[in-house]
Amino acid sequence: MKIAVDIMGGDNAPTEIIKGSIQALKEINSSLILVGQEKVIKKEIAKYTNNFKNIEIVNADEIITNEDKPVQAVKRKKNSSMIVGLDLVKKREADCFISAGNTGALLVGSLMRVGRIKGIDRPALAPIYPTKKGFSLLVDAGANSDCKPHNLLEFAVMGLIYAEKVLKIEKPKIGLINIGIEKGKGNKLINEAFSLLEDSNLNFIGNVEARNLPEGLVDVIVCDGFTGNIVLKLTEGVAKNMAVMLKQQLMNGIVKKLAAFVLKDVFKNFKSKLDYTEYGGAPLLGIKGAVVKAHGSSNSKAIKNAIKYGEIFAENKVIENIEEMISRMGVDKFE
Repeated sequence: MKIAVDIMGGDNAPTEIIKGSIQALKEINSSLILVGQEKVIKKEIAKYTNNFKNIEIVNADEIITNEDKPVQAVKRKKNSSMIVGLDLVKKREADCFISAGNTGALLVGSLMRVGRIKGIDRPALAPIYPTKKGFSLLVDAGANSDCKPHNLLEFAVMGLIYAEKVLKIEKPKIGLINIGIEKGKGNKLINEAFSLLEDSNLNFIGNVEARNLPEGLVDVIVCDGFTGNIVLKLTEGVAKNMAVMLKQQLMNGIVKKLAAFVLKDVFKNFKSKLDYTEYGGAPLLGIKGAVVKAHGSSNSKAIKNAIKYGEIFAENKVIENIEEMISRMGVDKFE
């Protein structure tokens, strides 16, 4: 199996991307295709190893930046590391593609170059959402600001398959984000989506309020991308600032400092549960190839884990299973 990595995408490219790729090779069975400016890649690799076993370099001179407009970038920068990488997946020369680059461009590029799964109207981003019980899968986290009811049903189907095949969750519970748990709450979109989910053969347990998401009541959290992106970023912001405030309090006085020292392992474990680098990236579900979006500020650890999850994504035939379930449920429901 071959995994392609966008070496030029992300805030910390190319250094952290290459470092993470080299680390990943020690923990995966696949080989890597490093896509980007060849001279830059070779120079960076030399810092860590002289062994090019299981490493292939594909030159791509252009770079899609975060400032580029997605559609224009995809159309004009055809020799960029992102587009070349996506084309490798399209031509089946790579089994998965990892990028920490421009999210909008990755979404547009995936649609234009690789294409959608038949019956899927809207692909969705599905990052890991940390909870008290471990984690849930949040679908959609920002790919689709405006959705129709059947899109949320699609998200539930794709999230269920990914949770089963990649996250190894048996019979994942699916919940719909709403302002209340009662049936009939919320707006027209949510009520119609609720009916579709209720009538499906999915393990749908009903509405879930945002305040209960961190409890881990469900394994797959379903929502439109506008709501999901707000939930994800608010959670990240609250977690980050809670950690800062707690540190400020514990550093205020010798007794509190001693207590902090005693509890340092507890705080370390707590921090790791909220650390996005532990989970690597978010799969872009609904595309006819395995594509994973890593966080824009990914360090080497995040890239390593994104590659590891990407390998599991590709080898567990997630796309084929989504196609099969949608076909079984009836394509006309999704179009």
